Amino acid sequence: MYLSKAWYLQYNNGSFNFFNDNDEWQQMDKLGHFWTTYNSARLMHDAFEWAGNSKMKSIIYGGLVGFTYMACIEMMDGYSIGWGFSYGDMIANTAGTGFAMGQTALWNEQRLFFKFSYVESGLARYNPNLLGKDAVERVLKDYNGQVYWLSFSPFTFIGKDSKFPKWLNVSLGYGATGMVRAKESFISYNHPGTPNVTYYFETERYRNFYLSLDIDLTRIRTRSKTLKAVFNCLNILKIPAPALQLNKHGASFLYLR
Repeated sequence: MYLSKAWYLQYNNGSFNFFNDNDEWQQMDKLGHFWTTYNSARLMHDAFEWAGNSKMKSIIYGGLVGFTYMACIEMMDGYSIGWGFSYGDMIANTAGTGFAMGQTALWNEQRLFFKFSYVESGLARYNPNLLGKDAVERVLKDYNGQVYWLSFSPFTFIGKDSKFPKWLNVSLGYGATGMVRAKESFISYNHPGTPNVTYYFETERYRNFYLSLDIDLTRIRTRSKTLKAVFNCLNILKIPAPALQLNKHGASFLYLR
C-alpha cells in the first residue's frame, strides 16, 4: 500500500500492460529478483519454524511471503507508465522461491546459498537517474558493480566424515559491466561543471564470471542464539575474498570487497 501511494500512483496509466525486459541489463535484474525471493523464503522459513509451525507449513508459508511481496510489485508495474508486467521477473521470482523451498524439502537445510556482493563501478555518474544518485541507490541500481554468487560447501556433498572445513565455501559468481542504459552501450550526458556542454560516452558491454572462496556463516559454531540469527541474516552477502575473473578479455585475479 505504501509503494502504491508513494511511488506507483504517479505512474498509474489505468490499464494493465505487459513488458518484455528479458534482454536488458545482461539479465542482472533477473538475478536480483531471484536473490530477493530466495533469501526471503529461506529466512522466513526459519522464522515460521521458530514460531512453532511444522516443517511443511514453514516451507510453504516462508516461500509465499517473498513471492507474494514481489508479485504485488509486478502487478503494480503492470499498471505503470513506462513499465509493465514482466513475465521474466515472475519466472525469476518463482525460481528463487522454489530454489529455497526445494532445498529445505529435500535436505532439510540450505546447501546452495545465493549471495550478493557490490563494488563501486564508477559508471553511475554518466546516468545517475538509472544507476543511482548516491551510494545507497547505487548498491540497488548500478548493475555494473553487482555480483551474484552461488555459494556451497563441498563438505555437505562429500559426507559427514570428511575433514573438509564445514564453513568454507566454493563460490561461483556472475556479473556484467559497461551498462549505462538497459540495452545501449552509449549515452549523452551533461557534467555538473559544464551544464551547457553535452558529452558522449560509450562503453563496452560484457559479462564476467568468477571463482572464489566464501564462508558459510550458518555453520560457524556458537552458543549464542543472537549470533546465530545475525549470522543467518548476514549469509545473504558474500564474504570478501580474492577471485578468478573470466570474461571476453581473458582471465585475471582480483580482490572483490
